[in-house]
Amino acid sequence: MGAAVNVEELIRELYAQKEKLVQAIALLEELAVSRQGVPRLGERAERRGRKSMGADERRQVSLRMKKYWAARRKGHPT
Repeated sequence: MGAAVNVEELIRELYAQKEKLVQAIALLEELAVSRQGVPRLGERAERRGRKSMGADERRQVSLRMKKYWAARRKGHPT
């Protein structure tokens, strides 16, 4: 009929392949994490943190928020 299949040997081989895959995935995940924040060749690094506002922009935000809170106090959602 054909060669006898040794199930236990197949299981051992599959577990060995699984372990290699788990290690390869872990390595790729580490590389992906370590690449975050590092711009690739030709890319610009993005600025992190809050954007600073000029006096004019702060004034506009202040007026907008005063209007928003006045409307909230009156019970009118904006």
